[in-house]
Amino acid sequence: MSTAHGQRSGAALDGRRIRLAATLSLGGQLLYIAVTQFHAGGEANNHAVIFAAYAGSGRWTAVHVAQFAAMALITAGLVTLCFSLDLGREGAAWAARLGAFASATALALYAVLQAVDGVGNKQVDAAWVGASGVERSAFFASAEAMRWLEWGVRSYHDYALGLALLLVSGAAVGARAALCPRPVGYLVGLSGVAYLVQGWLVGSEGFSGKHTALILAAWGLSLAWMVWLALLAWRAVGRHDRGSSSL
Repeated sequence: MSTAHGQRSGAALDGRRIRLAATLSLGGQLLYIAVTQFHAGGEANNHAVIFAAYAGSGRWTAVHVAQFAAMALITAGLVTLCFSLDLGREGAAWAARLGAFASATALALYAVLQAVDGVGNKQVDAAWVGASGVERSAFFASAEAMRWLEWGVRSYHDYALGLALLLVSGAAVGARAALCPRPVGYLVGLSGVAYLVQGWLVGSEGFSGKHTALILAAWGLSLAWMVWLALLAWRAVGRHDRGSSSL
């Protein structure tokens, strides 16, 4: 009897951890998508047009701080998930450990990205808009250099996040957890592939139309596995709580 109770308690604890992981990730992803709608827009590779739009954005700093907060929530969810799975297999355990490390690395790169984009871009674009004559040409060259630096950091952030998601996928599939079935793990892996391809595209051609399409694909795949995982975990914990209250 005590053994069965212990098994139920352990399953409930795992369910609550996975529920927390899914809630953090899903909340972060939804926040990221919502906040990004307020980001100044335009033809991103038309630098003269987009730099002027960035310089004139009054909510630029707030949007980028909120994006970083959202990415921190997503990262917290991924790390929590890595340590919430029943990792009896050595390969799955190593994938989870490396996935947690890669997730933290991706967040560090994202902090650098937001420093370049959220601070550097805004300042140099505003300086270019307010300049005249020879200074204007010099500031435009500086703005393009900052933009290309943004491409580079964004590229390697996408690589790190894609790798993290592939490792988390490997841990989830290898764990064979009831609350994280294989199809969920495969969706995590597909979202990782989408980020890896994003990294290649932004590093080679900037913020092109193909890059935008891949951003939307990654968002869709991420929302699919996050919602699925959250529903499974919330239902499982709810069933356990109702069962415990009836005893």
